[in-house]
Amino acid sequence: MRIGMMLSYSGGFKETVDVLGDYEKAGLDIVFVPEAYSYDAISQLGFIAARTERLEIASGILQIYTRTPSLTAMTAAGLDYVSDGRFTLGIGTSGPQVIEGFHGVPYDAPLARTREVIDICRQVWRREKVVHDGRHYQIPLPAERGTGLGKALKLINHPVRDRVPVILAALGPKNVAMAAEIAEGWLPLFFHPGKAGEVWGQALAEGAARRDPALGPLDVVAQAPLAIGEDVEDLVDLARPQTALYIGGMGARGRNFYHNLVCRYGYEAEAAAIQDLYLAGRKEEAAAAVPSDLLRNLSLIGPASYVAERVEAYRAAGVTTLKVNPVSPDPARRLRDLERVKAMAS
Repeated sequence: MRIGMMLSYSGGFKETVDVLGDYEKAGLDIVFVPEAYSYDAISQLGFIAARTERLEIASGILQIYTRTPSLTAMTAAGLDYVSDGRFTLGIGTSGPQVIEGFHGVPYDAPLARTREVIDICRQVWRREKVVHDGRHYQIPLPAERGTGLGKALKLINHPVRDRVPVILAALGPKNVAMAAEIAEGWLPLFFHPGKAGEVWGQALAEGAARRDPALGPLDVVAQAPLAIGEDVEDLVDLARPQTALYIGGMGARGRNFYHNLVCRYGYEAEAAAIQDLYLAGRKEEAAAAVPSDLLRNLSLIGPASYVAERVEAYRAAGVTTLKVNPVSPDPARRLRDLERVKAMAS
């Protein structure tokens, strides 16, 4: 398994990049920069590309509604250029709360739009004249065709690669099936190794049956907080606030994908209680209501023997890139934990 790491989007970015070279030497394979409703990911990814030599870089994720498909492709080609072919395009739909509530863009047709975005991106990277007659994107616009203004264009530059790898963030069965069909990689959130086959196995199989062999095997990217030692059990609780945010507050009732996922894991009553508390503004109580066994099953925190067992559980569940978040308060220990999990995954 590759070992990846996500850089925080809410603080500490420059400090983390200052030591990223050490993580690179310790065996880190790929670093992901998310884009939520904070700083954009692109400027930070360019900064990382200039500060590293071997490390792969990835967006984790860019939301498909916030850029045109052609701009997404241009951006990916640009980052691939400045990093000498080290960039992976992570994209996803996010959710209505961010897309409509922050960007003011309608959250519609996520499946169809995603498929069209990927198709357009790959045309751009191949330096084809971009012509697309989809339901949601038309290039050139029909009204301009046949005029001098409606001439199809191709990318001026020659990309480093004619196919930048695409990782698709997906949780629902249809989205997951599409990721297995058309993307190089799949990025789920809250990946539970013991439940993955039950929840996603059928969707992955359906998508794989339609997959172009030229795409290669699907890269399954799972993330987990990491801390190794006999004295780290309390660090599991650090994930409570964010887990409660996603389960309880990342979307209205009936429109929260993370809430639905936890229900599919078998935590219907607990998820309902977390959502009720969170939406009532009782965030600390919502965090306290997150089941401890759920947190443990979503983490790599504990003695070395336990973490090694968990790494093997992820491997057995099909994970090929393990994206870790070292959470020890000691910077030196975070680095050491990454070295140790890299050895376990090798």
